Amino acid sequence: MATSTPPSSLMLTYASSYAHPHDLTPSLVSFQPKPLFKTFCLCPLALRPREREPSKWSNSEPHRVAAAALTAEAEVEEDVDEKEGVKGGDGSVAVAVSVPSKPKKGKAALLLKRDRTRSKRFLEIQKLRETKKEYELQPALALLKEMTSTKFVETAEAHFRLNIDPKYNDQQLRATVNLPKGTGQTVKVAVLTQGERFDEAKNAGADLVGGDDLIQQIKEGFMEFDKLIASPDMMPKVASLGKILGPRGLMPNPKAGTVTPNIPQAIAEFKQGKVEYRADKTGIVHLRFGKADFPEEDLLVNLLAAVKSVEANKPPGAKGVYWKSAHICSSMGPSIRLNIRAMLDFKLPTNA
Repeated sequence: MATSTPPSSLMLTYASSYAHPHDLTPSLVSFQPKPLFKTFCLCPLALRPREREPSKWSNSEPHRVAAAALTAEAEVEEDVDEKEGVKGGDGSVAVAVSVPSKPKKGKAALLLKRDRTRSKRFLEIQKLRETKKEYELQPALALLKEMTSTKFVETAEAHFRLNIDPKYNDQQLRATVNLPKGTGQTVKVAVLTQGERFDEAKNAGADLVGGDDLIQQIKEGFMEFDKLIASPDMMPKVASLGKILGPRGLMPNPKAGTVTPNIPQAIAEFKQGKVEYRADKTGIVHLRFGKADFPEEDLLVNLLAAVKSVEANKPPGAKGVYWKSAHICSSMGPSIRLNIRAMLDFKLPTNA
């Protein structure tokens, strides 16, 4: 038994090229075929009544007009079925119903995307501060101590965004600052020297002192020190350690005070709280100025020393407003924005 296949819209297009407009019904003339796929649309030629001379093929091929009519009726029936639903064998009609999505709960419902990865502890202590408020120094330090809630003693950090571009030589910033109240950390100092300075470094309190032997240990992977100080006569030998020490920030440098002939003084300064800082490629300075368990007065003294050092070492190529923003935070807490004008104009009491 032969099966009949419903004609497609292509047949309609083919038939329309040979049919007269007066031979088509009004519904067929205004018919607009549907696209075959969602992403690909085959648009046949629109059938518009126009005046044309009778063709010699119009009377000899009436079956093409009939095919076009069948195609139009099939397309119309499919469109009606999609709007009214599909009727089953038992006469029931299935209608597609859109199911509403479930409301988000917990961290997924937070507006800021970065907050969705935060811990519950962080989200709780973040409520203690106002997001866009600029705090003065003393209230900011009190809030920093209030927001420390970890099991270990957190470090107090300062982050200064400056109007500089370090890719230019005259806008690079690298210096050191002596924190009067210390950093709260035990600094392990290693010294590379030779001759008479060898005994001086040991008497000054250096944790490690060596020459060629210490250089060889560093090449083999020895890194159990926080600061490396070198005498000027050792720098030609230390140059071979650039690829090892450079990425770790341990390479001796005269700007950082780690290349000096006065080794005992350098050891004492780093033991007492001398901190090196530099601007990263985005022009932001990151430095620590104590521990969160320090008294507020000690944190205030250290922070002001850091601010004055950054201000005093302003690069000569810096143009316009030097300070863009300033924040302080604990190592595991949210940042607190500082009022820059109040920070620069703040003066310590005489008894501090």
